[in-house]
Amino acid sequence: MILSDTQIKKQIAEGYLITDGFKDENLTPNGYDLTIESISMEGKEADLKGIVDVPTGTWFAISTKEYVKFPENIAGELWIRTSWARKGVLASFGMIDAGFHGNLTLSAFNTYRKVEIPVGETFAQMTFHFLGEGSEKSYAERSGNYQGQRGIKL
Repeated sequence: MILSDTQIKKQIAEGYLITDGFKDENLTPNGYDLTIESISMEGKEADLKGIVDVPTGTWFAISTKEYVKFPENIAGELWIRTSWARKGVLASFGMIDAGFHGNLTLSAFNTYRKVEIPVGETFAQMTFHFLGEGSEKSYAERSGNYQGQRGIKL
């Protein structure tokens, strides 16, 4: 089951899902639009403010302003906002494991023409899914490679 905006707000009030950087205007009926905190192109030092011009054929990564904290019974899923896809930005995202907490690093590729990406703009939508039952082992116990990350982690 995907969480509604009402359920998302309830989880946030209980100290889960988004613990830092939450903006009510980013809430959607069935998810939350994540904000760009910093941008790194082709592994170079991250830009932390302003507008970043991403040339055609360039890979880049962003870090989210939001710090997420998933309980053991909720997983997340990421989708690029269609406004970026319409500009030629492709991204491949996955699931956010139950029990994960940290900033998210999102990877993308500019395919079409130079695109201007403002730091502070929304980039991807995150949806939340209740697990059918609790996991046997948490993210931290399974791997925990990115647990607690801040900023862009490649």
